[in-house]
Amino acid sequence: MPEMDAELLAATLRRDRAELSLYVAVLSVTLSESLPPGTVRVERRRSLAERLSGREGTVTGLDIVLGERRLSLRIERGEVAGEVCHEVRGIVLSRRQVDLDEWIDALARALTDAAASSTRARQAVERFLT
Repeated sequence: MPEMDAELLAATLRRDRAELSLYVAVLSVTLSESLPPGTVRVERRRSLAERLSGREGTVTGLDIVLGERRLSLRIERGEVAGEVCHEVRGIVLSRRQVDLDEWIDALARALTDAAASSTRARQAVERFLT
């Protein structure tokens, strides 16, 4: 996909992020449904009431592995911490702390790169853009 598509995808990913916890929850569901199994791991915190009622709980973390990139997003006390890692066969070669905007840009680039070689990743990109 051309670079413009990565920019369009990043703009789409940034939209509607005013409520951070809702934004991450929606992003986690959309990516989990769109990308191949094992690509997205979602961490949740569940209160006793949520466990008893069978609810999933609040999303507190998101890990996305696309090729040699692992993108992690954590929410603690309303603050977001992003991390972009270069990882080969489970070994982290580099790790960089980033803000949410930079994390979104990295996710958009990783998705567009994956879309070039994977039908499912291409469908995920198309889903965000529509």
